[in-house]
Amino acid sequence: MWQLVFVSSTAAVAVVSGLGAAAAAVGRRRYVAVTVSGASMEPSFHHGDRVLVRRGRTGTPGQVVVAEHPVMGRPWAEPPLSGSASVRALAGRSWMIKRVVAVEGDPVPRLDVLAAAGEGRVPPGSLVLIGDNAEASADSRFFGYFPAERVLGVAVRRLG
Repeated sequence: MWQLVFVSSTAAVAVVSGLGAAAAAVGRRRYVAVTVSGASMEPSFHHGDRVLVRRGRTGTPGQVVVAEHPVMGRPWAEPPLSGSASVRALAGRSWMIKRVVAVEGDPVPRLDVLAAAGEGRVPPGSLVLIGDNAEASADSRFFGYFPAERVLGVAVRRLG
C-alpha cells in the first residue's frame, strides 16, 4: 500500500506503509518514491514515472538525484531538511530530479552560467546538476551550483 503525499507541481513523494511499524519507520527514513513531472529528464525518465530514492546520498557524477528546487535569485526560504525529516516536512518543499555532472573538487563543467567561474573547481559542498533534456530543464545552467545539503537522495530505480 502506498501513502501518497503531493510535494509540488514538479514532484510527489510516496512512502511505503503497511510493512509493520518498525520496518515502515526505517523505510520512510531511508527511501521515498518520487513521481516525475515534466520533460527535463527525458529520455531517462518521463512525466508520470515513479522513482525510488535513497535518502541521505548526494550522488556521484552520472547518478540521478532529487534535490530541493531553488527559487531564481532568492535565498533559500528555510534551512535544509535533516536526513530523517518526516514525510510532512518533505511535502512542504518543492523537489526536482536531475543528473549529477560534477561534485566538489571536480573541474567546473563548461556550461553557460558556470563558464563565468573560469577554469576552477566545483566549490566544497556543491554540485552541478543538469537535466537530461537540456532544452526543457531548469538546472545548474540557470541556478548555478546546488548545495549538497539540499539533495534529498539518489534515484535507485524506476518503480512499476
